[in-house]
Amino acid sequence: MTMERKTPWWRSVGREPWKALVAAQVGWMLDAMDVMLYAFALTEIQREFALSSGAAGGLASVTLLAGAFGGVGFGILADRFGRAKMLMVSILLYSVFTGLTATAHSVAELLVWRSLVGIGLGGEWTAGSVLVAESWPAEHRGKAIGFMQSGWAVGYLLAAGLAALVIPRFGWRPLFAIGIVPALFVWWVRRNVPEPELWLKRAAKIRSVGVAAGAAAIFRRPLAARTWIATSLAACLLFAYWGLFTWVPTYLSSPVEHGGAGLGIVKSAGWILPMQIGAFFGYIAFGLLADRFGRRRVFTFFVLAAAVIAPVYGLAARNETALLCLGPALGFFGHGYFSVFGSLLAELFPSSVRATAQGFCYNAGRATSALAPFAIGVLADRYGLGSALALTSLFYLAAAALMILLPRVEKESLA
Repeated sequence: MTMERKTPWWRSVGREPWKALVAAQVGWMLDAMDVMLYAFALTEIQREFALSSGAAGGLASVTLLAGAFGGVGFGILADRFGRAKMLMVSILLYSVFTGLTATAHSVAELLVWRSLVGIGLGGEWTAGSVLVAESWPAEHRGKAIGFMQSGWAVGYLLAAGLAALVIPRFGWRPLFAIGIVPALFVWWVRRNVPEPELWLKRAAKIRSVGVAAGAAAIFRRPLAARTWIATSLAACLLFAYWGLFTWVPTYLSSPVEHGGAGLGIVKSAGWILPMQIGAFFGYIAFGLLADRFGRRRVFTFFVLAAAVIAPVYGLAARNETALLCLGPALGFFGHGYFSVFGSLLAELFPSSVRATAQGFCYNAGRATSALAPFAIGVLADRYGLGSALALTSLFYLAAAALMILLPRVEKESLA
């Protein structure tokens, strides 16, 4: 008698869910690359436009604030017109306007282009995460979202590598010109990625409800409480993330007398590489562990670990070896928890308002977190960059407390 061989989980899913995952993952990777180009060019932009750290951080905050509006708007549009369609539009937006950032010759022009970039950046996560969540079965949804989120680490690494190659030779403008390349990916998405069956079955009913009425549902019972708790959770996590990781490249490259590590732009890329490798595995590990042990338990472990590591990293500026060793752990725990959003939020809200709810919760939180780069920049001017980065641990602790308040929803097929 022969034993029946069990089909590996990655083969049991089917081709269409994998195509949806590739579309969202690559879109998120290119999203990360485009947004992080600014972080790596920050020192050169500060020098050219004579900006203080607070003003330079303020420009990053504008991008995040615009991203919040873009995410909310794209969530509403994705519920009405389709997840894949809005994913393509968002990629086109952030690619084109990242390329146009290279043409900026004043702070006002920078402000305009980075605001428009933000709208596309915010829309990509909203459309992509719902596309994946509705395409994948419940038992593998955490893994899929983890793989999608891992694209951010790859994009971060691409930005670091491009910055190290381009800025020393050609300056920061050609770096942003490269940012238009992701627009070419839209062609592949259009040809290969259909809308989820779950959305197609309900599309007519969703469209029959007015935009205002559909959006208002997330602020009425029984959804209102979970909407506001999830928004607060996103705000804390995103404040910690953007406050920390927007400034990490500048922290590593800035002189020691300014509170930095004094590595310079080229050398600091070597320190960021292991950090983002850690982030890549953090995203994937979170998804695998969350499907096995539960999202809340794994989430709490990740954010508490990040709360411990962040201040140690921020205060280790004079120790290059410590920064190199701590980098992978900071990347692992400081990124991996984001994999909770795509699956947890999808299960908290019904299909009729799923993208609207995810867009609002995540991006209203992003709007609040838009203050983070500016706040850390102001504190850096006064207390030094390393000390300012250490304060982000408080927001990780707050996020751990907020997770307790969210209602418990069993993993199941989405409705």
